[in-house]
Amino acid sequence: MKPDSVRHNNYHISRDKDTTMEPTTKAINKGGRPKVKIKKREHLAVMCNLLERKIIEGNAKKVNLTISEFLRELGLHSRIKHKIKSLPKEVLELKGMLNHVAANLNQIARKRNRNEELNAMERALLNQQGRELKGLTDKIDHYLS
Repeated sequence: MKPDSVRHNNYHISRDKDTTMEPTTKAINKGGRPKVKIKKREHLAVMCNLLERKIIEGNAKKVNLTISEFLRELGLHSRIKHKIKSLPKEVLELKGMLNHVAANLNQIARKRNRNEELNAMERALLNQQGRELKGLTDKIDHYLS
């Protein structure tokens, strides 16, 4: 450095003969970590049990990411199948009908296990339930196709 110039607060200051100090436009690079364009300042807590934590940590380690980077990538770029919380009306009706048939068949089976004979009314009910069950399976096939 020339004797007529001095460093002062990250600026190179030149001294002229009239001893005025004028900072030059170029700052001196101190080195260090480069500045980040957008800082990540928001915290997000994830509740999990110990086993889930170990699995997440292991998966992050496999792909050489920190846990934060791993979860951020998954959250921003992965798609999770949407869980259906309510079933369609038709499915709920089918479920109700199946429960009704199951209850009736259970009553008939209990009677038969006690070695009691079915009367004409119960046999007719059993035949009707069989037809309803066949109809339900057809509806389910139609719904799924």
